[in-house]
Amino acid sequence: MPSRRLGDRIGDGLQCSRSISGKVRATIDPPSNTFYCHFWNLFYRIGTDFYHQNHEEMGVLTDSLAEAIAAAEKIIEGAPHIRNDQDLVDGYDYLAGSIQASLHMAWAYDTQFPFFASSTGPYTKMGLDNPDTLYFHANVSDRCEYVVSGTRGTTTDLSFQILKGDYSPVDVPDSLTAFDDRSIDIAPDGTFELHFGRPSDLPNHFTLSDGSSMIVVREVYSDWSADRGTLKIRRVGSEGEVPAGRTKEAVAKRYSTAGKMLLGRLRTFLQFPQWFYLNLEVNTLAEPRLTPGGLSTQYSSAGHYDLRDDQAMIITVPKSDAPYQGFQLGSMWYISLDYIHHQTSLTADQAQTDPDGNIRLVVSAHNPQVTNWIETTGHRRGYAQFRWQRVSREITAADGPTVEVVDFDQVSARLPFYEDNKISPEDFALRIEARRDAFANRMLG
Repeated sequence: MPSRRLGDRIGDGLQCSRSISGKVRATIDPPSNTFYCHFWNLFYRIGTDFYHQNHEEMGVLTDSLAEAIAAAEKIIEGAPHIRNDQDLVDGYDYLAGSIQASLHMAWAYDTQFPFFASSTGPYTKMGLDNPDTLYFHANVSDRCEYVVSGTRGTTTDLSFQILKGDYSPVDVPDSLTAFDDRSIDIAPDGTFELHFGRPSDLPNHFTLSDGSSMIVVREVYSDWSADRGTLKIRRVGSEGEVPAGRTKEAVAKRYSTAGKMLLGRLRTFLQFPQWFYLNLEVNTLAEPRLTPGGLSTQYSSAGHYDLRDDQAMIITVPKSDAPYQGFQLGSMWYISLDYIHHQTSLTADQAQTDPDGNIRLVVSAHNPQVTNWIETTGHRRGYAQFRWQRVSREITAADGPTVEVVDFDQVSARLPFYEDNKISPEDFALRIEARRDAFANRMLG
């Protein structure tokens, strides 16, 4: 199994050396140009002098995070699914996004002056993130009351969930309440206002039960060209107040918290597939069931795949009457594949539906030149998942997918409407360009 460390891979000029304190630090080989060499040496001397003069009296606030990152790198390198360099490179990329996300979430934590932060995105992936969903969260206290207001966009679904606790390597957080915008009053101009706090009979009010710690919001696109809404939160009684200034101790605590979040996040989501995916037979998809975690209006069908380059997986599923139906692939790191520059996911609105009412997807490494090609992007193994959301009835086995693994050169023979499914390379490239444009319009970095 590959064993090179992250520091050895960052670039040709990046090396590791020991400082006087004994800690590993990164240094960059100076460029050959004389001016830059002198500049680099001066910069290095100033930085070294500052370090020695201030290290003992200041302490190193970031030590807790640095130690967590080093431990996280070992978790990545020791992941059981790693078979080649590409698996490891994907893991290091996942680690970078996880570091960003952990710092972001640690600094976003504030129950007194909360705001909706982006929970996961294209550069901070986790938990088989849905390419069709914007995820937001705000930290709350069950001792306070909050007002959430906003404007409903034209997206397919807008749902809210109150969580208690957090993800851990042995459990998932309790869902205390989950509902979508069908349960709230929305004004004709699309605006709404929700209240969260102690029990009340007022309209648009939702109780924060004991232990409530987070409000999660998901905005879901079936058509990526839809317009997103707006969203904000405030604590009742915060008018005229301002947050207290930060202290050195408070900042150090946030660095420590970010480190703990990072390790918990990695350990949890390496374990998560063991609970819900890897106990299934490979190259199959389970019957639809309510999605774990308390989402009462979402069903899912999950599985994992392992396909040779000369194989393809044909998935047939009825086009649903549910407002949202989507499919995606994920890597063995339990995160989405690149869905911006590759067609690694499709919604019912994006996919081609055959005359018999079924959607047929072809998962393969090579292009079968059909509209519903799902690209594996060099990932022989990974996870696959369907979601049905905003449902108004039970999603049964009859609504679920069937799977057939075939030789790649047999794809055309196995598709009953192949002539209708065919697409030229130029037209497929236009589909990718449309994905990029829609992503740019709807997503945050």
